[in-house]
Amino acid sequence: MLLQDTALIFGRYARQTLRSRFAMLFGVLMPLLYLLFFGPLLTDLPLGGEGSSWQVLVPGLLLQLGLFGAAFAGFMIIVEKNHGIVERMRVTPVSRLALLLGRVLRDAAVFVFQAVLLVLAAVVMGLRAPVGGILIGFAFVALLTVSLASLSYALAMRSSSPQAFGPTINAVTMPSMLLSGLMLPMSLAPGWLDALSHVMPFRYLVDAMRDAYVGSYTTASMLYGVLVALGFAGLAVTVGTRVFRKAGA
Repeated sequence: MLLQDTALIFGRYARQTLRSRFAMLFGVLMPLLYLLFFGPLLTDLPLGGEGSSWQVLVPGLLLQLGLFGAAFAGFMIIVEKNHGIVERMRVTPVSRLALLLGRVLRDAAVFVFQAVLLVLAAVVMGLRAPVGGILIGFAFVALLTVSLASLSYALAMRSSSPQAFGPTINAVTMPSMLLSGLMLPMSLAPGWLDALSHVMPFRYLVDAMRDAYVGSYTTASMLYGVLVALGFAGLAVTVGTRVFRKAGA
């Protein structure tokens, strides 16, 4: 029943997404602008570590796509609450976990699709990376999306208005981006800033993806990245499901 319920909810929101193709493509615009206007500035610069500047920048942009896109996914829940959609779902026998999973899996599918478009653009501009590393990067984007979208929906269920939800998300996403080394490796930062960045879980995902993009699959960074991504996703889905149950979503 959980699989059937999840597929039902996923299909509902997937159809909504397909009816707004422009919004789906518009979501990749900001990382694409970074790729076009920021990427060439890094060409041939010593950024530390292995690989070219594109192998450093593109993994960060992919995670930036998931970070900002998934973190703001909860706005839709607030809209649905205001229109009574959540209340109508509350009286159905659909699993509360399925109500969450259907949404976050739709989000993961959308952001992986956008990540594919971004990688294709990067390849045209000069990115060269092993296919295995690129596929691992997509898996990290999917896990990050599931994690952040789950927490975003949970927060939105507790928020009374977009005015309360938006500033909270901004207060979390901006430090996360700056301390994760999405744009440039934190190895270039002063010692105190590099040490501070290790408390940010996204730092481990960034390092693991950059290793994957140079074909290093057995490093300690890769192991830490996989463990953090899986643990964070499990924790986030658990928190989101509990909130959905208590809130009667």
